Amino acid sequence: MINIVFENEHFVLCNKPSGVLSTPSRQKDDRLCLGTELQSQLGVQIFPVHRLDFEVSGLVLYAKNAEAHRVSNICFENRWVEKTYRALTTPQDFSHIPANIVNPRQKIELSEGQTFAWKSRILRGKKRAFESPQGKDSLTEACYLGKTTDGFLRWDLHPVTGRSHQLRFDLSRHGFPILGDELYGSKENLSKNTIALCSFGIKFLDSAERKLKVFGLPSYFKIAVDESAWRTLRHV
Repeated sequence: MINIVFENEHFVLCNKPSGVLSTPSRQKDDRLCLGTELQSQLGVQIFPVHRLDFEVSGLVLYAKNAEAHRVSNICFENRWVEKTYRALTTPQDFSHIPANIVNPRQKIELSEGQTFAWKSRILRGKKRAFESPQGKDSLTEACYLGKTTDGFLRWDLHPVTGRSHQLRFDLSRHGFPILGDELYGSKENLSKNTIALCSFGIKFLDSAERKLKVFGLPSYFKIAVDESAWRTLRHV
């Protein structure tokens, strides 16, 4: 059952579960795809405005006509949209980073509410992202929210730039791999194809709001994040 958060004649916003593609893969792939299922359910062509990684859950926006798609793409390309993610990580540990990889391995003394602006140059390889002088500029704003009762760290993250795997890479390189994200060094296993990262907020800034007003799209969306479900999956 597709979880539709908002729908009108121009857009449909869904809460994508982890382990589901946002759009069809370029290669032959039998994994479930939200975009394909949604198009079949609605009976109209849909256009993806942005995407989430297969393992990531949360808000994904689709346009229902070409003009809505064109205008919303302009808003995302100009960074007039703020997306906020929630993540759970393990306490800082650099043991997942090979000794031959250049990394300052800087110890961070965390305090609740502390904010960071993490800059990098990210290059996407075949499977994962890594830091490279040939990469594209990347900026992540992170806020440390405190610890869970079982000792994991809670983060709110805003990718100012939208590089592939940006949040996963940034947390990992600072010693905080996301729960379940084995690709980026997590030693905590969740259920297959799930990591503790959820896109829970989308805010359209003033420039985007003015362009999208004609399409009846609200300026802000937020969903609840079930962090307890991630912790439960560790024991499945």
